[in-house]
Amino acid sequence: MKTRREFFKNSAGIILGSVFYPYLTQAARVKNIGINLYSARDAMLADATDTLKKLAKIGYKEIESAKSAKGNYYGLSPKEIKTMTQDLGVNLRAGHVLVNADFQKSIDEAAEAGQEYLISPGLTSRGQTVDNYKKVADAFNKAGEDCMKSNIIFGYHNGGSDFTQENGQVLYDVLLANTDPNLVTMELDLGWAIVGGADPIAYIHKYPERFPLWHIKDIKKDKAESTEFGKGRIDITGLLKHAKKSSMKHLFIEQEEWEHSALESLAFDYTYLKKLDY
Repeated sequence: MKTRREFFKNSAGIILGSVFYPYLTQAARVKNIGINLYSARDAMLADATDTLKKLAKIGYKEIESAKSAKGNYYGLSPKEIKTMTQDLGVNLRAGHVLVNADFQKSIDEAAEAGQEYLISPGLTSRGQTVDNYKKVADAFNKAGEDCMKSNIIFGYHNGGSDFTQENGQVLYDVLLANTDPNLVTMELDLGWAIVGGADPIAYIHKYPERFPLWHIKDIKKDKAESTEFGKGRIDITGLLKHAKKSSMKHLFIEQEEWEHSALESLAFDYTYLKKLDY
């Protein structure tokens, strides 16, 4: 499984030409659809300004940045991305950064950029053990306290490996039990939860207030790679029926692999989701 911290050397071509969209007659139910910029990482690294304009033209209304080789905003300063997104009518809602030696800098930049959330896409220390997840929970609680001082909400984005077990304990459950909900919110990546063997709907019903942010993706039927909506094994409509129960506030599309180009796939996913009725 690829993570957002893996940067690919070959840049995908930007093709916004003719794309086949599924014909769905029902009225749209999802509004203010967001995009995690890791989904367009190569294009963002090549030309962040042009790529943001193209994403806004597709219709994306919320942006979640992701740390890259060029910093937290793909070479743009916090002030520049704040001004640009405002001019495009897009909300810079969140950003993915690691909790490391640069974390305070990330908090300061997020505050300057006007973000509401800082989300960690990785653990603070390695080890698929209960003890390490308790250690990570302590670090996340501290990160949440640090973020709160700047009016930023801290959170964690799960991967599939978080749902492995040690001595009958699911490690993600250990993290949920040992993080303060007032300090650490959870961004539920439903696709990777399913790949990890978990039932995201069960988590939503057990912890209805813990998942205000969602990552939604489709996963290929024959391998653990993301694909365009409706082409994989994820029941997207079935998951969205539980958005209200989850108190979901913000939804971000994330597609980490694509057949042709990132922006072509992201245009396809946006249209699919926008027309989907649930």
